[in-house]
Amino acid sequence: MGPLLCLLSAVCFGAMAIFGKLAYNAQVDVGDLLLIRFAIAAALLLVVAGATGALRGLPRRSVAAGLAMGGIGYATQSGLFFGALERMDASLLALILYVYPALVMVGAIALGRERASTRRIAALLIASVGTALVLGGAASGSLNAVGTAMGFGAALAYTLYILAGDRVGQGMPPLALTALVCTGATCTFALASAVRGGPNLTFGAAGWTWLIAIALISTVAAILLFFAGLNRVGPSTASILSTLEPVVTVTLAATAFNESLGTVQLFGGALVLSAVAVIQWPGRRRQASTLNGSCSASNLSSLA
Repeated sequence: MGPLLCLLSAVCFGAMAIFGKLAYNAQVDVGDLLLIRFAIAAALLLVVAGATGALRGLPRRSVAAGLAMGGIGYATQSGLFFGALERMDASLLALILYVYPALVMVGAIALGRERASTRRIAALLIASVGTALVLGGAASGSLNAVGTAMGFGAALAYTLYILAGDRVGQGMPPLALTALVCTGATCTFALASAVRGGPNLTFGAAGWTWLIAIALISTVAAILLFFAGLNRVGPSTASILSTLEPVVTVTLAATAFNESLGTVQLFGGALVLSAVAVIQWPGRRRQASTLNGSCSASNLSSLA
């Protein structure tokens, strides 16, 4: 059941960009999408965390740190991701975003949390070549410069969020941290909405359908399924299985929107995902535990 739960989680996360595109088609504004997504997710996750006792006895400092992670770090990443999604294909964005494991590795080495090794350097080179091929294959026509910059900005913001969460989340139940992160993000997007004059909820039933799908399937269900799988298989295997996520996005985008990636882009995407597997593949026990402190944190409130 462990691998199956992790794969189901990746499917739920991978569908989020598709739901987002469909919500845009139903005239949902990106700001309203983010506010409603996080408000629904925060409410449900707080209920689950409270019912399981995950929130019991948390120090005020930990609560404040979790809220700040969501209100600043995760809100920035999500805003950039969904902003990029307005401007570019979901499949291309999914591959751009998935450079974040390599960026996390670089950041962890720079901060002295991990050691450089032949395997990690090789993974970084593989990911760099793969990213270049993904972008080079799209440069001939439809590549949106602003959307691409926002996509890489989302990957960078997510990297910083993960590196911060690797310290903030120590000693805090992952479910409690996730609930606090979603609550913090809700506060940020509620403030942004108030500045803009309040949310515009005049869109029809189709818009609400895709918003609820994002909140329930691609946020709450995805996170709970990941935690359930993580408890059974451990962080290394769970992180590797999560590389199914961009594959799901690319497949669904091709089905729903007739998006297609060229041969060069597909090869580049395969390199990016193989680099993730190389980075996260279990090695010696000490190395694996150090590395996966960051890698498993990347899925606590997973992408976008």
